[in-house]
Amino acid sequence: MTLYKRMFRDKGEVISLLCLAALIFVILPLSMDIFRLNLIGKYLCYAFAAAGLVLMWGYGGVLSLGQGIFFGLGGYCMAMFLKLEASDPITTKIQSTPGIPDFMDWNQITALPFFWIPFKSLPFTLFAIMTVPTVLAFIIGTAMFKRRVGGVYFAIVTQAISMILTVLIVGQQGMTGGINGITDLKTLCGWDIRNDSSRYILYFVNAILLFGCLLVGRMILSSKLGKLLLAMKDKEDRVRFSGYDVSNFKIFIFCVGAAMAAIGGAMFTLQVGFMSPSFVGIVPSIEMVIITAVGGRKSLLGVVIGSLVVNFGKTYFSEHFPELWLYLMGGLFIAVVMIFPNGLAGIVSSSSLRKLEGFLSIFKRPRISGPQTLMPARVSQRVLKEAELNNE
Repeated sequence: MTLYKRMFRDKGEVISLLCLAALIFVILPLSMDIFRLNLIGKYLCYAFAAAGLVLMWGYGGVLSLGQGIFFGLGGYCMAMFLKLEASDPITTKIQSTPGIPDFMDWNQITALPFFWIPFKSLPFTLFAIMTVPTVLAFIIGTAMFKRRVGGVYFAIVTQAISMILTVLIVGQQGMTGGINGITDLKTLCGWDIRNDSSRYILYFVNAILLFGCLLVGRMILSSKLGKLLLAMKDKEDRVRFSGYDVSNFKIFIFCVGAAMAAIGGAMFTLQVGFMSPSFVGIVPSIEMVIITAVGGRKSLLGVVIGSLVVNFGKTYFSEHFPELWLYLMGGLFIAVVMIFPNGLAGIVSSSSLRKLEGFLSIFKRPRISGPQTLMPARVSQRVLKEAELNNE
């Protein structure tokens, strides 16, 4: 009970969480066909990475432009297991070398590479999904934060690493599938993941894991670490002078964000049925930052809505306005940032509503009540002062 009170001190947060759960677990599954619901599941995969960015960027002040790295690594780990299962000797008997993925056979590779062999095991694959991106994040974070590299420099470094990883994946076509990625994924331990019932199950598994990550993020923010993250963002030197090793906190929160993004990437592979380098590079990483900004970089629940809104906007505009959809999406981003700097989550705050009312009041005409005109507050005060001076 103490943990619950510490995590949710405001009843509004509990109500928001319940409303979001009702939307994802009840309203959307009942109101959409399986094709659209599968798209929603795909959209929610990006919310994993966005939730990690809330912890890193919104509270820790660490902006990463390379979340696609960890999203893609988690997706590739899952894709390797699924591809090996789909490449059994019976299914691939027409190949020159049966028992290996088809793209390896096309590139004249006659034996399975050594780093592929452990991915025949599902427990190892699940372990690798969490471990490989986290270890890489630990290495990057240690190299950067221990040398006090932060701010825009850290963002540029992560962006460069995402580009390097993309080039590496594309260049090693025989090992990774190249630009086409790893495709034709069919079963998970003999369970067909392509039929409608499987897609329903994967959608709910994805939603449960997402809410689990949101609760973990809420636990972190409600702990002493969460307070230190806010202090680091505002006054990093003061926290350091107080005796705390700021770099260790940044490394930890960077690793947590990487693990969350990796889970999203693995679920994306299961629901979409493939993984390619197009989900690893700079563009998806920036999209994840945009989703976080639109949803609200200080709201774990807001980024889930932001993920749905941004991805739904991409789908809707590209379907109905194929020539203008990029401009429409850009206008949507600019409008949200201009009116609501705290994202969609900031709409519920009274300060944002006041800003919106002030913005809309520009276009209102003054109304006449009887012989007098309702004047703005500043003008009416000036008129009263002039009347007092005249009376004197």
